[in-house]
Amino acid sequence: MNIDQIRNETPNCRDKIFLNSAGASLMSKPVMNAIMEYLEEEETIGGYKLEEDRADQLDQLYLHAAEMLNCEPQNIAFANNATDAYSKALSSIPFEKDDVVILSDDDYVSNYMHFITLRKRHKILIRRIRNLDNGDLDLEHFQKLVQTHRPKLVSVSHVPTSSGIIQNVNAIGKICADNEITYLVDACQSIGQMPIDCQAIQCDFLSATGRKFLRGPRGTGLLYVSDRILFEGNTPLYVDLGGAEWTDVHSYQAIKSARRFEFWERPCALIRGLSEALRYANNLGLERVQKYNQTLTEQLRRNLSELKDVTVFDRGSKLSNICTWKKEGKSLKATKDHLDKNDVFYSIVDRNSALIDFDKKKVDWVVRFSPHYFNTKNEINQAVEIVQNL
Repeated sequence: MNIDQIRNETPNCRDKIFLNSAGASLMSKPVMNAIMEYLEEEETIGGYKLEEDRADQLDQLYLHAAEMLNCEPQNIAFANNATDAYSKALSSIPFEKDDVVILSDDDYVSNYMHFITLRKRHKILIRRIRNLDNGDLDLEHFQKLVQTHRPKLVSVSHVPTSSGIIQNVNAIGKICADNEITYLVDACQSIGQMPIDCQAIQCDFLSATGRKFLRGPRGTGLLYVSDRILFEGNTPLYVDLGGAEWTDVHSYQAIKSARRFEFWERPCALIRGLSEALRYANNLGLERVQKYNQTLTEQLRRNLSELKDVTVFDRGSKLSNICTWKKEGKSLKATKDHLDKNDVFYSIVDRNSALIDFDKKKVDWVVRFSPHYFNTKNEINQAVEIVQNL
């Protein structure tokens, strides 16, 4: 990768130390240009006419997403965000009383809230995979849960929002496939920072967002739907004329592709931006992105761990470019004020976003640094020095 070119195409990364790509990353100029060009033309001729004229261009989204996820365009649906994609997938599963759902201790807060609602409304049962001492998922325990409960669904977050661990979604997927269990993966923190192969994962659904490491606009996301799910006819609880044809007063026919999970009204300018973000990342190559990101984040974790009174909380045999830390004796306000004063961009993750994980770690909040491929090693050194001076 040409880091100088990437930084030139990300001009707003130069006046700050931007370490918040796990929150909402900086868009590149090609992404911004695609959005603005579409909006300017929409202002001229109106949304309906422009959408008709640009139909082939808008459909590039599905081609670029399919290339990134190793699937076919028919397996891709646009979503407004990862939670939108995730909830639509969940709504297509016909849960009944006493159905078992298997989760991990590191699932995203909004996803877990969905299952709390399902437990209240449909009386489902929730079981969780234990973690090994190093933080990895206990696959033997998972196999026992599968054999004992024959779950209706397994759902795992590929990379949790509160931790840098990369969960072994491929191993979980193989067990699910061998036992014909529906498998839903949340990839909102992994898409854009590492390769994702839906065929290797063997998932039935995969949800993702555009605004994080993919560097697309807010208000965008993706849902992957497997051929098996499409063939079996799963549809979201609520459809409209974008995903189905009204065939009779009391019936409709869902379209054959994953676009049955879309609504008719779409933010076309943002779709153009997301499509460009996918194209941009594909051209860079996610293997190269991940390799460079690993050098940045390994340097960040190592150097932060060497500082007095700083604890780095990420555990696991494989770690992503999310780094969570806290400095002993420093309040949340003091920490934020210091980082803000030094133009470091970051996120704070509190206990309400990772209740199970944080109770294990005995913390109520952490700072989350999430560098990305437009960052430099020098910026990492500067950020560590700023933390040292806190």
